[in-house]
Amino acid sequence: MFEYSLVHWATFLVAATLLNLSPGPDIAFILGQTLRNGRRHGVAAMTGIWTGAALHVVMAAVGLSAILATSALAFSVVKWVGAAYLIWLGIKMLLSRGDSFISNEGGGHQQLSSVYWQGALVSALNPKVAIFFLAFLPQFVVEGAGPASAQLLLHGTLIIFVAALIEPPLVFAGAKLGAFLRQNRRVGLWMDRGLGALFVALGARLAASTR
Repeated sequence: MFEYSLVHWATFLVAATLLNLSPGPDIAFILGQTLRNGRRHGVAAMTGIWTGAALHVVMAAVGLSAILATSALAFSVVKWVGAAYLIWLGIKMLLSRGDSFISNEGGGHQQLSSVYWQGALVSALNPKVAIFFLAFLPQFVVEGAGPASAQLLLHGTLIIFVAALIEPPLVFAGAKLGAFLRQNRRVGLWMDRGLGALFVALGARLAASTR
């Protein structure tokens, strides 16, 4: 069970690395929280994103993602909810006064919890992620290497492990940059504006997407 060739693992790991390096709502949310509030909030955002990704992996393993791929109604509902959520986050940043940058990393438990769940929703409410996993993971299912669902779960989990190697350095680097930026209120204001505009644009792009 789970016996694969060296070529199989090399191909998969390269693809998983490129996937985790590609820009999108997940990376934008992690870096945005890190820049605005520091390392602890960046870690909370990152683990939230991983939780949402884990949900997509499980859905792909049991076949639920196929519903999003085949049902126009299901895809549209999740797409519009996800787009609305991203745009709402963006508008909150656009309307802020840059105060979120003038803060320390000692945010309370509730604040970290809120960031975690926001990250989980950002990832979970993106139907493109579900469909990507449904299209990507089956390519690495090998006949005779075990049940297809178990192989899908294994490879999907490994994608999250690859993210656990790539994203933490981004959080630590972003925390250092954010600490420098938070010393200037005007810079903080424009960073909030920039991140807000980015999230609104990401939400609009998701709303305009098709399967």
